[in-house]
Amino acid sequence: MFNVSRALPANPPGASPRLTRADVWHGLELKAANALPFVPSISYCVVTERISETQFVREIEFRGERSHERVTLEPQTRVTFERLDGSVRGRILNEIEEVDGELALRFTYTLEIAGVPDGSQEERDYAAGMEADYLKAVEATLAAVRKIAAGEKVEA
Repeated sequence: MFNVSRALPANPPGASPRLTRADVWHGLELKAANALPFVPSISYCVVTERISETQFVREIEFRGERSHERVTLEPQTRVTFERLDGSVRGRILNEIEEVDGELALRFTYTLEIAGVPDGSQEERDYAAGMEADYLKAVEATLAAVRKIAAGEKVEA
């Protein structure tokens, strides 16, 4: 099992428009339902079951593998993605934080790869690739949220 957590500022110097918590939250809600415009590594995303207003199951394709995730929305705060099947299981969090009074978007994941020993080189290599993919996802998510806040449409 491996764990990675990174936060990026929602409003880095020079970024426009300036995002509010509501802007970032709106983007996370859209991303939860359809990740394609927000996460370059996801090539398929469909909600398959609505459990409640704040919880649903979606099917995704990440790195060529289909899996299901239970998505839990905690308004204005966090989205939790729990992998229900597939070769990589665990939990991914998208959290809106404030760091020194500034908004940040944190992605944290704790994942386990079926059949791969903890701490092995194969796990470390996979984790490094995941970290790179998720940093791109955070950047792409914030860029898409900024477009939405500016009144533009985002497409996959």
